[in-house]
Amino acid sequence: MMVNFYWWFPCFLLMMGLFVFVSNRKHLLSMLLSLEYIVLILFYLLIVFLNLMDYNGFFSMMFLTFSVCEGALGLSILVSMIRTHGNDYFQSFNILQC
Repeated sequence: MMVNFYWWFPCFLLMMGLFVFVSNRKHLLSMLLSLEYIVLILFYLLIVFLNLMDYNGFFSMMFLTFSVCEGALGLSILVSMIRTHGNDYFQSFNILQC
């Protein structure tokens, strides 16, 4: 019974995070927050899977390092977009401009 809770509840949380990511496309900051939420749920699922299979936690530390790098890159894009455009709306950001 408890094993099902370890798998179904995080999968439900992952689906909710994907729904928020797909439905909320107005601000870059809310998109980045939903992406970080999805990464945290995936990290939890990875920890549960590695513990059930009796592996060590080295791969989870690599995953956590890459997710921190992804978050820092997203924040740097957010800061540069706010500096150049004044806000984080996707409607004001035109990709065709130089």
